[in-house]
Amino acid sequence: MEYRQFGSTGVRVSELCLGTMTFGRETDDAVARAIVDRFIEAGGNFIDTANGYGNPPGRSESILGGLLNGRRDQIVLATKVRFAIGDGPNDRGLSRRHIRQQCEASLRRLRTDWIDL
Repeated sequence: MEYRQFGSTGVRVSELCLGTMTFGRETDDAVARAIVDRFIEAGGNFIDTANGYGNPPGRSESILGGLLNGRRDQIVLATKVRFAIGDGPNDRGLSRRHIRQQCEASLRRLRTDWIDL
């Protein structure tokens, strides 16, 4: 696996980033585990998810949180917050309120104390 400097952070990430958009939708837990295991075995360390991925929204993060148990320190983890998570007027977008609420919800689903990006 090749690695690149991540901007000016001092962090090196794998050139390949594992996207988890299908986890909890087209990809069930067992297949997701196989994908994540193989990615990490191949030297990958950069994984992307989002609050709106999966069915219901957030399911991808929940699956990923379980799969990273005991391996979180090896991974540079990215997530996103803009996606709609409900029908309410404040359940989507990039308002300060939505970002804060969704970051907190993502941390719970991912079972971690920090998000890298």
